[in-house]
Amino acid sequence: MKKLKILYEDKELIVVSKPAKLLTIKDNKGSRNLYSEVYDYLHRKHEKVFIVHRLDKDTSGIVLFAKSEKVKKILQEEWDKVTRKYLALVEGNINKNGEIETYLYEDKNHYVYVTKDKGKYAKTLYEVKRIYKDKTELIITLVTGRKNQIRAHLAYIGHPIIGDKKYDSEMKASRLMLHAYFIEFKHPISKKVITIIDDVDWLAK
Repeated sequence: MKKLKILYEDKELIVVSKPAKLLTIKDNKGSRNLYSEVYDYLHRKHEKVFIVHRLDKDTSGIVLFAKSEKVKKILQEEWDKVTRKYLALVEGNINKNGEIETYLYEDKNHYVYVTKDKGKYAKTLYEVKRIYKDKTELIITLVTGRKNQIRAHLAYIGHPIIGDKKYDSEMKASRLMLHAYFIEFKHPISKKVITIIDDVDWLAK
């Protein structure tokens, strides 16, 4: 087990960085997962842990946990006020900032795809951070938080995330190049604004 990467911790909550290819919570196979690692860490300090939100298994980055049912409830009730941003390395060149606004539908095989009016409304904002020869690094801001939203949306505009075989990425990579790098929220107890950044160097991957 690698050492838990803690980005922030106080009496009410803990924020950690999840590696790619690690589940946020356990599945029915009992696979290794981030929740269990956080539980083991806090259990040694006689503290409890409650899941607030999740990341896809293949996505790395910031995950927030509460240390009480009360704090979990407050955070989830105010989740639409939380600012979350991702870094994505996509195929091809994107030369200007933009937004993607569609509906997303999940079929019986759990594949999420874009539709005109079927499924759930989804909106994604993207900002060009850096352009390489054959790829582009984007800063992604979620307006809505649907399952596989970023992956489906970027594939829809013809720029799938590198390493995303599910959405027909042709460029090979050791992992999905999607990382939850920024979160900003009002602390549920102190009411202070908490800003956390967990950057990533794609060229080191």
